[in-house]
Amino acid sequence: MTGQHSVEKIGGTSISATQTVFDNVLIAGRKGQDLYNRIFVVSAYAGMTNLLLKNKKTGEPGVHSAFAKNDREHPWREALENVRNAMHARNAEMFARPERLIEADRFVNERIDGARACLDDLDRLRSHGRFRLTEQLNTMQEMLAGIGEAHSAYCTALLLRDRDVNAVFVDLTGWHDREALTLDQRILKSLDDIDLTTQLPIVTGYAGCEGGMVSRYARGYSEMTFSRVAVLTDAREAIIHKEFHLSSADPKLVGEDKAQKIGRTNYDVADQLANLGMEAIHPRAGRGLRQADIPLRVQNTFDREDEGTLIQGDYVSDKPKVEIIAGVRSMLALQFFEQDMVGEKGYDAAILEELTRHKAWIVSKCSNANTITHYLSTDNATVNRVISDLEERYPGAAITSQPICMVSVIGSDLGGPGLVPRALDVLLKADIDVMALQYQIRNVDVQFILDPADYDGAVRTLHNALIEEGDIGGKQEAA
Repeated sequence: MTGQHSVEKIGGTSISATQTVFDNVLIAGRKGQDLYNRIFVVSAYAGMTNLLLKNKKTGEPGVHSAFAKNDREHPWREALENVRNAMHARNAEMFARPERLIEADRFVNERIDGARACLDDLDRLRSHGRFRLTEQLNTMQEMLAGIGEAHSAYCTALLLRDRDVNAVFVDLTGWHDREALTLDQRILKSLDDIDLTTQLPIVTGYAGCEGGMVSRYARGYSEMTFSRVAVLTDAREAIIHKEFHLSSADPKLVGEDKAQKIGRTNYDVADQLANLGMEAIHPRAGRGLRQADIPLRVQNTFDREDEGTLIQGDYVSDKPKVEIIAGVRSMLALQFFEQDMVGEKGYDAAILEELTRHKAWIVSKCSNANTITHYLSTDNATVNRVISDLEERYPGAAITSQPICMVSVIGSDLGGPGLVPRALDVLLKADIDVMALQYQIRNVDVQFILDPADYDGAVRTLHNALIEEGDIGGKQEAA
């Protein structure tokens, strides 16, 4: 592996559009040697991980959550058969040759039957009452997650071989491997015998490793696998294929005709997007690429001719400009007021300890002499537990929460002197009150804290003024 190759990740929605992903990404008119010197890391087909674990949007139980809750209303065996049926249905859509369909279904049955046998054993064990299966439940979650990526990678390799491409299924899930390996060890071991000049590796986005991928990275685990494969193989470029362009705002909000492809930006901007929960790249995955000086390209699977957006460590726009308006529609502001805080230390550390323990995602925070406010992307139940624990530790403090939203103005250089006055002016004229404002000296983002009802209007207003009109205040200053 000499660094002449690319490492490319195909997301769940993209890999589900089978014909399009073959026409625009996997083959895309290539022949012979042009098909190789690429490594593909694939996610599970859209919806499969929800069926295996839990629907991350609706909370509807999948196999893991049904088993963990021992839910009689949603029995885990039925949930597992739903996965089998969904995978068989997906196979039937993709494979025209009967022998290939049989092969793909056989693979699914082996994984589903193996998972069922493990879960049956655990179910019998916990029926005795004395056994607590916390560790085993975590292991089971990891095992189930890997089935989705194994299915998509295996089928993709089969389909490529039907097209005379020398594709190799690279299974990082560790399905039959009892050896405890780190993520890096798993990747290096699995890719060791691959000749990138003559073989096209199709790699599972899930990797079985010490610590567990889901436990450490939640649903961002496939991006961590992708990042580490790129770093460990010294890729010349990392590419993510998504179902959309990395745009100046959500096209559904500002209009397809008004949203602009970003084109170029840096990892600092990507970090800000990740902090807001935007699907650019997992922050820890981006960190590895940045540290290895590997450029990241985000391409639209459905726009074959477009080069996408290139993210590099040293890029800064030629002149100050806003690149993207993004945000979080539903958040909570946790406000901790303690009159005796002035001159005392330890309050902030205690709050952070509770937020970390309850796994509340901190988007931003601010403080003054006697008040510390954290802006959190989490739910009311979590914040209520945090408040209850903090009130026990600090009975004299006034601790409250309220719903908010955050709209962030982001760019590799926001150094225009009139940006904040311009933004405040257009929001005021749109009858949008700013509850709070966060502005860092580094000139990468400005965060506006607003009433949740104002989210859509604020995104449209700021996008129109700062991106469509391109006025971030310099005109006013120059005048």
